[in-house]
Amino acid sequence: MAIILTLLIAACSSAPVSTTTKGPITVGSKVDTEGTLLAQIIILTLRDKGFTVNDRSSTGQTPIVRSALINGEIDMYPEYTGNGAFFFSMTSSPVWQDFDAGYQKVKQLDKSANNIIWLKPAPANNTWAIAVPKTMAVSNNLKTMDDLASYIDKGGVFKLAASEEFLTSAVALPAFESAYGFSLRSDQQVVVSTGGTATTEKAAADGTSGVNAAMAFGTDGNLSALGLVVLEDNRHVQPYYAPAPIVRGIVFDKYPELETILDPVFATLDLLTLQTLNAKIQVEGHDAATVARDYLKSKNFIK
Repeated sequence: MAIILTLLIAACSSAPVSTTTKGPITVGSKVDTEGTLLAQIIILTLRDKGFTVNDRSSTGQTPIVRSALINGEIDMYPEYTGNGAFFFSMTSSPVWQDFDAGYQKVKQLDKSANNIIWLKPAPANNTWAIAVPKTMAVSNNLKTMDDLASYIDKGGVFKLAASEEFLTSAVALPAFESAYGFSLRSDQQVVVSTGGTATTEKAAADGTSGVNAAMAFGTDGNLSALGLVVLEDNRHVQPYYAPAPIVRGIVFDKYPELETILDPVFATLDLLTLQTLNAKIQVEGHDAATVARDYLKSKNFIK
């Protein structure tokens, strides 16, 4: 009996330990500050919940990162609900000006067309905007985009720094020009290759190469620090851009808990919170991963 018991114990101790592996999940993002921040929030949260995660943040501009998702080169990335207007050629639909209706529409369309799942968006609007120095706004009484259009049409000095995407995308500058009735010449546009608003806003604040206006986003953290003000989109041209994690359906089917893990995190990312977190990167110079980790720990989302 002693010999048999010894053999059984030895057999049990040498048996392989059963482990459950979750992932790997590859997370990408756009190249701007907030895209990288949100990707790090997703990455760190999933790693804390036992997932193996490949960090492919700062993948590229919107067409590049979306193509990577559709083609399976990445599995997740943070996207904005309002971009559904562009993805599905529905730029004239008023649905994108409504937070919930826009989310439900892009969720249904992307699932049907691409088997992409949209998780719940954050309660913030990171809409595209144009910002100018406060001194310029005050001296020329610029408060709205209608004011800007009138200023440009009267020959006011104006030079905009922006990404190529902002300058060419049908839902960005061309939409502003069409709705407000102005048109920028090529010499009034400066293309910033990085695509980030940190560069465009710094150029407008410093007057680099004559720039006095910048592509901006509603949740940018360095606008007030740089003395810039966002001109009101008083004709509601821009869609509601609420950030949300999106994931390939084949990955979501395998890990449906992604929803219960990430939804509570994104629910805390309101406008003020995102402005504050973005400011830590854009103004204070912290890296996105550190800012994301500190925030998640402060809210007890990760250990």
